[in-house]
Amino acid sequence: MSKQIRLRTPLSTEDVENLRIGDRVLLNGVLLTGRDAAHKRLFDLIKEGKELPIDINGQVIYYVGPTPPKPGKPIGSAGPTTSYRMDPYAPKLIELGLKGMIGKGNRSQAVIEAMKRFKAVYFGATGGAGALLAQRIKKAEIVAYPDLGPEAIRVLEAEDFPVIVINDTKGNDLYTEGIKRYAKV
Repeated sequence: MSKQIRLRTPLSTEDVENLRIGDRVLLNGVLLTGRDAAHKRLFDLIKEGKELPIDINGQVIYYVGPTPPKPGKPIGSAGPTTSYRMDPYAPKLIELGLKGMIGKGNRSQAVIEAMKRFKAVYFGATGGAGALLAQRIKKAEIVAYPDLGPEAIRVLEAEDFPVIVINDTKGNDLYTEGIKRYAKV
């Protein structure tokens, strides 16, 4: 039975171990943003043994490339992007302490195995609802790679940002279980 949970970032191992697929979560605090171009840069720094421009330990990365903000707003439309483009980079970031990712769509088996091994979760956000999701973001600041424009890494301050657990630390997958549950026998 899924439940609604309110969490504050950074997330602990205990926080994510208590989550199950289908749980509805309201995230509060800092969310980092990053898409494939930023992930590749982070991955390259890791391979070179260099320090990352952000601290990912306990953090949640939202896969988003927001539109420019309207006057007086911290961010424009901020809907999730398809997550599989980050799959080549996600296992290493999870190993280094990343506790959550927000996006849409399936994750690779390598990402699911990393989430099981190093205790992290994958949250889904509602695609097509970027304007509504932006209302849950109170502040946004570019902290790395401004040359990437919308894909720059930002620190967001979120308030009751609504997500659902798609993959938990046990290797369960809401998409797979949902199909099983509603498939005709």
